[in-house]
Amino acid sequence: MTVDQVLTRGVEQVLPSREGLKKLMESRKISLYQGFDPSTPSLHIGHMIGVRKLAQFQKLGHEVIFLIGDFTGMIGDPTDKTAARQKLTHEQALKNLKGYKDQVKNIIDFGGKNPVKILFNYDWLSKLTFEDVIELTSHFTVQQMIERDFYQERLKQNKPIYLHEFLYPLMQAYDSVEMDVDLEVGGNDQMFNLLTGRTLMKAYKNKEKFCLTTKLLTDSSGAKMGKTTGNTVNLTDTPEDVFGKIMSLSDSLLTLGFELLTDMDLPKTEPMIAKKTLAFEVVKQIHNEAAAKNAQKDFATTFQKKTPAFDQPITGKGTLAATITPLVGSSSQAKRLIDQKAVDLNGQTTTTFDQKVKKGDQIKVGKKIFVTVL
Repeated sequence: MTVDQVLTRGVEQVLPSREGLKKLMESRKISLYQGFDPSTPSLHIGHMIGVRKLAQFQKLGHEVIFLIGDFTGMIGDPTDKTAARQKLTHEQALKNLKGYKDQVKNIIDFGGKNPVKILFNYDWLSKLTFEDVIELTSHFTVQQMIERDFYQERLKQNKPIYLHEFLYPLMQAYDSVEMDVDLEVGGNDQMFNLLTGRTLMKAYKNKEKFCLTTKLLTDSSGAKMGKTTGNTVNLTDTPEDVFGKIMSLSDSLLTLGFELLTDMDLPKTEPMIAKKTLAFEVVKQIHNEAAAKNAQKDFATTFQKKTPAFDQPITGKGTLAATITPLVGSSSQAKRLIDQKAVDLNGQTTTTFDQKVKKGDQIKVGKKIFVTVL
């Protein structure tokens, strides 16, 4: 990829300017990073977008840092959250991050002449004194923090906003200062956090830090795909599961999917064929080409050549959630599966727990349960 392509493909914004960053990249090697908080043991397809962007910079010869937020992850990023995140211990964070390098090793290169560096922000954030933290806070106002949309929504709903949540963007901002980078990469929902780093870099180093945000892979409702919304594709999923989940995406996501998850343009063909190509490319990157071929074959065998027989009867319980509860063990699990879009009613995926069912309705739960309501 050229510099122009790296700075435009899948990119939402570059601040203070795309032209300024291009000029800097063409004049010298720059240093850049993206942070990944270990809130769960698996990275997901949303993270893959950022990892791919880091790989593009790496291939151009720039110095890339894969930062693991084992300190910030203990606080939890409050961005777009309707309630405070559950705090983690450092031990929990360390346990979650164990597999991160292995999950992305096929996408970015940790060896060779220009290896990606892995750093951990616990190494410096845990050493800040209370005096240091006070100095950090002096560069920001309460108004800057409280004006964020999701905080305003919490205030309207009379939900608490904890002081430690205000410290998250400050801690993330200090990462930029400590590593003395030229650029930070993040999803478009992270722009506020990225800009706090720009503010601190100017205050501490009198240096301009660029901010590049990538577009978000959103579902048909406009919600960001990820662990919070329950519709994620995990990088630890089997090749078959990754392939199947990509195939279940809405056709409306194809253009964005190709832009963010591949180096290809959307093929000029019917959506089903294009989606197979996208699924193959994603599996190949996460796992390998052989795994992608096997997953493609498995999908064709399981989902295309075999028409499921809804020959298992089940007694209707009025609502969809109540009806499938005996199949999945509990009402909470039934609701969770429906919320995660793992349940189809008469061939249509639904997320409505109390949707009415009637005699003759066909219900699919996951990949293996096919029942007909009595």
